[in-house]
Amino acid sequence: MNPRKIAEIASYHAHIYFDGAEQRAIAMDLRERIAERFTVALGRVHDRLVGPHARSMYQVSFDVPSFATFVPWLMLNRRGLAILVHPNTGRELSDHIDQGLWLGEILPIVNQDMLRDETEAEEVREPNTAPTLLP
Repeated sequence: MNPRKIAEIASYHAHIYFDGAEQRAIAMDLRERIAERFTVALGRVHDRLVGPHARSMYQVSFDVPSFATFVPWLMLNRRGLAILVHPNTGRELSDHIDQGLWLGEILPIVNQDMLRDETEAEEVREPNTAPTLLP
């Protein structure tokens, strides 16, 4: 089998998970810190289970060059939250299940049938943050 090419990665998602009021408060504070420091697209906060995810969460969409600073920053600043970082290659199922990188607790992906493995790779969404601080 030939190795896959890094060029398959169109963008990345980080799913920030939270459970209960205390973790939600931490997740919302982290969201503010992300917006202050990174040019990313912050998705809606979901206080219920959505898609294939096993906990309440919000998504952060970011471009390939941002990975080198954003993901290490998350490693150091996640404050106990579970975070899934995955590439967007157009193979949703393997992107979430096989190619994902977990920070902290590894959560199950539920409703796997919602994830397809032959889709258009998602380009990075238009950033909706205006960073004012350095990472």
